[in-house]
Order: sequence, then C-alpha cells, then structure tokens
Amino acid sequence: MSPTPVWRPTARVLAVDPEGRLLLFSSVDPSGATWWFTPGGGVQRGETLTAAAVRELAEETGYVSAEAELGPVVATCAGTWASPDDRGRRYFAADSYFFLRVPLADVVGDGMEDYERLVITGHRWWSVDELRAAAGQVFPAGLADLVDRLLRDDVPSRPVRLPWTPDSP
Repeated sequence: MSPTPVWRPTARVLAVDPEGRLLLFSSVDPSGATWWFTPGGGVQRGETLTAAAVRELAEETGYVSAEAELGPVVATCAGTWASPDDRGRRYFAADSYFFLRVPLADVVGDGMEDYERLVITGHRWWSVDELRAAAGQVFPAGLADLVDRLLRDDVPSRPVRLPWTPDSP
C-alpha cells in the first residue's frame, strides 16, 4: 500500500432525468457491501474540470452535452479511497460536481474504460426520498439535500462542501 495517497482531481455529474431522479452507479467494496456514486472520473493533464465532466458523462452514460450546459460547480468533496485492484494504491480525490438535467433515463456505457467496467456493477435512477432512505450507501454524504435544492432551481452561489462520509465534518 502506498504511504502517501496519489492526488486525483475528478469531475462528477449530478445527472437528473425528467422525473427528477438522480443517476447513480453501483460498485461492491472488498467487504461485499454495495455503494452508489455519481458518473464522473479523473481529470486528464491539461483538461479543464468542465471538459472532464463532459467527457466522463459521455463515456459512462452515452449522454453528449456541451460544456456550457453544465453551468458552475455546485459542490465539492474530498477524501481518500483505495483502488480495488491488487496494487492497493490509495488516492486523495478532490471531487467537483456539476448539475445537468438529461432528456431521458437511458444509460449506454459503451465508452467506459476497462477499469470502469471492472468497478461499476450497475446503475439506478434515485428519487430524493430514496436517496434520503439509503444515506449510508450513497456517496458522498449529503447528496439528497443538494439534489432537492437543485431541483428547485436553487443553484448555490458558491459550491457546497459535501462530507466524504456521514461521519466527516
């Protein structure tokens, strides 16, 4: 296991369908527990956060959007995580979240990278009430309140800082 986590800025998208449901992907951790997270991933060298969000969304879901459709970063979150591969590499993720209303609840993951295909076990569209009921399984903590706010067109003037876990400050 690496002693110092590898810095990994990421761009993530809060994709909401016409029914107001948030798209989350599932994965299974080493203990066998299922957890849920938003589309998105690492920012490549020389890439802006917005460009990374658009690229990752297209790769993982098939949704193609213009950078201008995303608007500002609405939330941030940071913390460490371990790679599920055998190398045990640890990362310090600095996540930036964008909000996007998508026209359909269809997901086509044909553009996923091999690593994403390995880690992502499924997807589901979640209502705000379902997010609140599954708080311990959804990453990061606080998504339900943020999505509820965004669905009411209440975009924060500055990004909201979401806790990495329910126990984080």
